[in-house]
Amino acid sequence: MLTRKQHELLLFINERLGQGGVSPSFDEMKDALNLKSKSGIHRLITGLEERGFIRRLPHRARALEVLRLPEGLETARTRPPRAKFEPNVIKGDFSFAGREANPASESVQLPLYGRIAAGTPIEALRDGSAFVDVPAAMLGMGDHYALEVAGDSMVEAGILDHDTVVIQRCDSADNGSIVVALVDDAEVTLKRLRRKGNTVALEPANAAYETRIFGADRVRVQGRLVGLVRKY
Repeated sequence: MLTRKQHELLLFINERLGQGGVSPSFDEMKDALNLKSKSGIHRLITGLEERGFIRRLPHRARALEVLRLPEGLETARTRPPRAKFEPNVIKGDFSFAGREANPASESVQLPLYGRIAAGTPIEALRDGSAFVDVPAAMLGMGDHYALEVAGDSMVEAGILDHDTVVIQRCDSADNGSIVVALVDDAEVTLKRLRRKGNTVALEPANAAYETRIFGADRVRVQGRLVGLVRKY
């Protein structure tokens, strides 16, 4: 599943390729997505490439190829341009009553563990009294839970303060995945995971924040981002 910014960038690249056969420059992508720096574009491009939506063509400057579009959209390069991107964000109907999943509306009720913030392990957030309904189609196999985001460290990945993220519980994740990571058994954070040798980098999606690097034994993955719910 793509983040809002990844989705927006993919459609922008696809439209530009359809118009003239040339991919936009990083400056043009930055301006189109209203980002402050090109580093955010680099991260979005890497994320799209890792998920198999685009590929960089070797030995050619500014050369990108759209391999596929998100499910439900037209085939790459056949979609007509539109003036403004509308983010594919699900409006959440938040409920804190202990209701059962509703098959008729194809929704599933997940435990909402509270705000993901430094100094609070996931285990400490569990109170069993708060829930959120999410579309069943958002979930894959395994156990899932939801967290409310605190802060703006992941804004360039389309994750905003007060958003609710849907997390698939796991203890490992691929490089480039956005994960819930527990550092030193004390601090939990939502960041992009990068592994190299015996080190783990937790990478923000905001140029105002620095990437933090730890020994591999200091970081435990507690889940992987699979979706986002936003309440307006």
